[in-house]
Amino acid sequence: MVLVYNFNIMNSRSRIILIALLGIVVVTASWAPVTQRDTAPPVAKINQYLYVAVPGIRDYLEYGGHGILVYDKADNYRLVKRIPTGGLKADGTPSNVKGVAVSLATNSIYVTTLEALQRIDLATEKVVWEKQYDGGCDRLAISPDGKIIYLPTLEKEHWNVVDAETGEVIKQITTNSGAHNTLYGPDGTKVYLAGLRTPTLGVADARTHAMIKQVGPFANSVRPFTINGAQTRCYVNVNELLGFEIGDMTTGNKLYHVEVQGFQKGPVKRHGCPSHGIGLTPDEKEIWLCDAFNQRLHIFDNAVMPPKQVASLEVRDQPGWITFSLDGKHAYPSTGEIIDVKTRKTLTTLKDEKGNPVMSEKVVEIHFDGKKAVATGNQFGIGRVLK
Repeated sequence: MVLVYNFNIMNSRSRIILIALLGIVVVTASWAPVTQRDTAPPVAKINQYLYVAVPGIRDYLEYGGHGILVYDKADNYRLVKRIPTGGLKADGTPSNVKGVAVSLATNSIYVTTLEALQRIDLATEKVVWEKQYDGGCDRLAISPDGKIIYLPTLEKEHWNVVDAETGEVIKQITTNSGAHNTLYGPDGTKVYLAGLRTPTLGVADARTHAMIKQVGPFANSVRPFTINGAQTRCYVNVNELLGFEIGDMTTGNKLYHVEVQGFQKGPVKRHGCPSHGIGLTPDEKEIWLCDAFNQRLHIFDNAVMPPKQVASLEVRDQPGWITFSLDGKHAYPSTGEIIDVKTRKTLTTLKDEKGNPVMSEKVVEIHFDGKKAVATGNQFGIGRVLK
């Protein structure tokens, strides 16, 4: 039933009441709450962690034990968990970890030991497979699309090209150079292969998996190295040198020989190399160099040629590797300090569950959306300026 009021026959008091009621209705309607469907969807939180594979200095369990230690970058690198891994010797004890890398395509982290390559699912944190290869394993590299692994044998004659999904060998590349350190170029077109028995840095075509160039020769056998993002320069450690050399990857020639000033070269605990570890900050403005005997990181200005030594930082043990966070704010030496790149101050040090110091030459940063890895760093301190 619909009631119709004749406004003209209402007395003045009734008219006032009706007008007030109509005003309340209009105001109430105009202030109706916005429903959830009218708001923007919530922004997903990306969590950033540092994954540290141990034993990452030889097979020394006192520097973190066995497994993968995971640290929360946003919480001052607080240890959040330990992921069990394989990688055991024939006698059941943990083997030396030789390298670590991440595939976003398979959502997996890969760890090499002296004997084997293992794939660990980042969502389930379970070992998917672990495979041994003829000649052993050394420091691996994964293609930017996450599908191909270049796996060096343990200082032997060849590299295995491996399918990241299955672990099956696709091809072998024979160099007879003492296969060792391996780095995939950021555009995925080239792979850089350093052997312990050659003074040159090999370059492979990532499409044909064939050698196409040698850079050098350098002053001695090539040890750790890094490259700029444009893949026009390589920065290499060589045996007997407290310092580094720079090569032109376009022409294949050596450009500069740089020695550390103000520090003596002395005996080292590991690697038999005065400078074993070199990295470019992601913006490529600085070179950070390891000095084992003096327990230092030496910093060079890369804006001038040859690079100029500008600072030296003391660390808590003999460093044997250096890499950086994706944003370039933090340096990760193998001695376990977290160093602010801008201020050059130590922010914290990595520790295990019992508060003992953790050290490793095999670390990588991973960013997660839920349980899916969406970005990853590199165990090498590579430059990230692509032009």
